[in-house]
Amino acid sequence: MIKLGVNTVLFKTVSFAEAARLIKICGYDGLEISAIQGMCEHLNLDNWKAQEGELRSIMEANDLKFLSTEVASHDFTRLQKAFEAAAALGIPVVNVGPGGPSDDEEAFKRTVETLQKLAEMAEPYGVSLCAKAHVGGAIYNTPTTLRAIREITSPAFGIDMDPSHIYRGGEQPEESIKSVISSMKHIHIRDCTGRQPSPGHPFKQMCGSGEIDLFGYFKAAVDANYDGPVCLEVIGPNLRVEESTLVAAESYGYMNACLKILGAR
Repeated sequence: MIKLGVNTVLFKTVSFAEAARLIKICGYDGLEISAIQGMCEHLNLDNWKAQEGELRSIMEANDLKFLSTEVASHDFTRLQKAFEAAAALGIPVVNVGPGGPSDDEEAFKRTVETLQKLAEMAEPYGVSLCAKAHVGGAIYNTPTTLRAIREITSPAFGIDMDPSHIYRGGEQPEESIKSVISSMKHIHIRDCTGRQPSPGHPFKQMCGSGEIDLFGYFKAAVDANYDGPVCLEVIGPNLRVEESTLVAAESYGYMNACLKILGAR
């Protein structure tokens, strides 16, 4: 069964305990705990050991699983702490962005070199480092993703395939996923309207509210026997807690229905 989760950045205005409670009410199996410095640090990497007991208690009380964490940084010191925290808390995937800019050979080489070193750092901890194609990034479409897969040799490295970035990059995610799925260890998911750089207001990012063929995307994933996490990642302005809950609940209903039809839930 494919497990569904939410990146807690969607609930950045409330405590982790409240975010977990609401995520469980919406029906999710687990969550991606945000460790994005300056945006949402439900996981404080500088103080994670002091948080460990509380985080475990909150997850157990809500019968949720840690599916991943997003650090969104290439800082080696922060990633070292992230790998340590992930190993201790049973978090299987640490997600980062690719860095940028696009169509810059030197930037691409630096990105690959950095991700290779970071993935090697992750290996002893038994966790995976994942990066995704990102609008404006050095890795930003299927060709650059495939090149990164060829050049990053650490077994701890994986692809986090986000259909919204691929769609806004001018591709059709339901087709693009087929060529990278063998290297995928995580899915960040959201919808969007239009192919502009920004995914738009969070209400436009709710799964099923936009233009992406997410059912076709899920079908391609299920057909290829993908069994990793799928975590809703909605970025944007602060929302009232009831609005964040609406985005999470609507998206869960859509994704759960798609995956039930496909026999993956």
